[in-house]
Amino acid sequence: MELKNKKIGFAMCGSFCTFKKTIAAIESLAAAGAEIIPLMSETAYSTDTRFGDAEYFRRTIRAMTGHDIIHTIHDAEPIGPKGILDILVILPCTGNTLAKLANGIADSSVTLAAKAHLRNDRPIVIGISTNDALGAAAQNIGRLLTRKHLYFVPFSQDDYIHKPNSLVCDFSKLNDTVEYALDGRQIQPVLAV
Repeated sequence: MELKNKKIGFAMCGSFCTFKKTIAAIESLAAAGAEIIPLMSETAYSTDTRFGDAEYFRRTIRAMTGHDIIHTIHDAEPIGPKGILDILVILPCTGNTLAKLANGIADSSVTLAAKAHLRNDRPIVIGISTNDALGAAAQNIGRLLTRKHLYFVPFSQDDYIHKPNSLVCDFSKLNDTVEYALDGRQIQPVLAV
């Protein structure tokens, strides 16, 4: 399936070390002809870190997409009733957001967007980036892998020596994962080596 003219919600959570790769992923989807509707968790939207200032990322994303960033529960809620998106991408998806998704908690702009989007039986793509994926978050990943309409960007350990519980998605597989998800299929293999 082609991405041209697809409306893709792109939700960023607070795995700040991946934000530069995330910006490149947004560019890649836009270059394929998709319209990107940006979302950020409240934390991702407002937190300055050693990886960059929040204002820089907000300004860059607005300029790339031509849209204001949805970053409140209030602004995320209409995604479902209005059927705004063809697909929602959550990347980077942190362990905190994984836990909320696995347990039906919709208390942030990103998790409410996911809940609202799923009410229309439309796909969500999850791009993991968390240091506890093979620890506390493992059970949540397992639960989400079995859910209808949820698809994962292939992932692997990013630094098994220094961070043995950490997983991160393969950003280069995002466009293909989105195409598969729009067709109702999980790209394989999910576990990259």
